[in-house]
Amino acid sequence: MKVLHVITTLNRGGAETMLAGLCRLPGDRVKPAVAVLLPKGLLVEELHAAGVEVLELGFGRRLPNPFGLLKLVAWIRRNRPDVVQGWMYHADLTALLALWLSGRRNRTVLAWGIRCSDMDLARYSAVLRGVVRLCARLSRLPDVVIANSEAGRRVHAALGYRPRHFAVVHNGIDADRFSPDPAARAAVRAELGIPDDSVVFIHVARVDPMKDHAGFLDAMARLPDAVGIMVGRDTETLPPQDNVIALGQRSDIARLLNCADAVVSSSAYGEGFSNAIAEGMASGLTPIATDVGDARMLVGATGYVVPPSNVEDIVQAMRAFAALPASQREAMGSAARDRIRTEFTLDGAARRMEATYHAIRTV
Repeated sequence: MKVLHVITTLNRGGAETMLAGLCRLPGDRVKPAVAVLLPKGLLVEELHAAGVEVLELGFGRRLPNPFGLLKLVAWIRRNRPDVVQGWMYHADLTALLALWLSGRRNRTVLAWGIRCSDMDLARYSAVLRGVVRLCARLSRLPDVVIANSEAGRRVHAALGYRPRHFAVVHNGIDADRFSPDPAARAAVRAELGIPDDSVVFIHVARVDPMKDHAGFLDAMARLPDAVGIMVGRDTETLPPQDNVIALGQRSDIARLLNCADAVVSSSAYGEGFSNAIAEGMASGLTPIATDVGDARMLVGATGYVVPPSNVEDIVQAMRAFAALPASQREAMGSAARDRIRTEFTLDGAARRMEATYHAIRTV
């Protein structure tokens, strides 16, 4: 099956990491290619190295590129993919328009992708709000809309999405890439000057209102004996704090996760299925997450889930975890890893997406 993925950017983020993981999977079930709207993504070279064709369309952040759109149309006509899969709102609309202009709409499955849940759109641009409304109005045109969370499906139905088929395929994690590594733990702690016996909380997210970095920093200020690490675009620009290390955007997240004991998601809204939580769990970290999107389902009984935008509750969970004996913290991390390896594998997610495409093609 030839699948063309259309995505807004290939910088590191949950959707982008998931797409790259799917494209790197070995086997001959699917031949993937990727079209990316915005240029200079950090994952472009990684996909090239994996033998995946990447079509860069050269869109601007505010305006589409008509030449890039025509480039995509020509690619579809020439390569005749079985499936065109959009990822997120702008890419969904681009995939729809390009496939229609190619003349192959009736011979190609068109899938849209939803990667978030209850976004507070008032905090974002009027352009984004308009794009979401347009997607809702056009949502009957794709063959299927695939959300990565039950919360995302529910929220978008309330926004007016009325697709012919509305599926949920949770993200999958490469548990070989994200795995406990005692040598990396010691090396990263030495590089960052973190004592061996410190309890470390890691927060992996770009700076965005939905991620609530202020809440995480407030929580860490109340836990002076613990160490916090922030990884993600623009985290280095946040106000410095004595017990928090801000590393900015990094390409070695799998390695960095090993230095921590727990992974924290402080998101206030908008999450669907959080890759940051799941990758931390796969790395043997205990999850501490706000109850946003499908976090409660993901964490299960392996960690802590607290109400969003309530620093007292997240501090209580972090303090309770830090007070546990080291052996109990390690046991909780092992249970979290086992949950990912049994319930949320990358290959399992790939097979569920393929099954969704096959089901649509046989209707």
